[in-house]
Amino acid sequence: MSRLRDALRELPDAVFADLAESDDAYRLVFDLPGVTADTVDIDVREGALHVDAYRDKDVPDGFDYRREERAVFLEFEVPLPPDAAGADAAATLDAGVLEVTVPKADGGVRVPVEG
Repeated sequence: MSRLRDALRELPDAVFADLAESDDAYRLVFDLPGVTADTVDIDVREGALHVDAYRDKDVPDGFDYRREERAVFLEFEVPLPPDAAGADAAATLDAGVLEVTVPKADGGVRVPVEG
């Protein structure tokens, strides 16, 4: 779990995140203003949650950028705790707030021993 907390502290400056934990799941909340469900890809692989997002920035007619600091592409990954069941993760995106819920594994399968 400390790897996950450390990774959240090292996210790009354009990404803010919260981490919550219950008895049976982890919930990660990311602020991604300007990102829509159509412009974000999320996957879990190799024990990490990968987020790749794009946000459209329109420049009104008659205006030119003089200073541009908001990234168009946001890409980051955070390691998941060993008990996270990434294959069963679910996500919602509403008004630029991405919520990813990753259930905890049920503890494995008991293996009977014959004697």
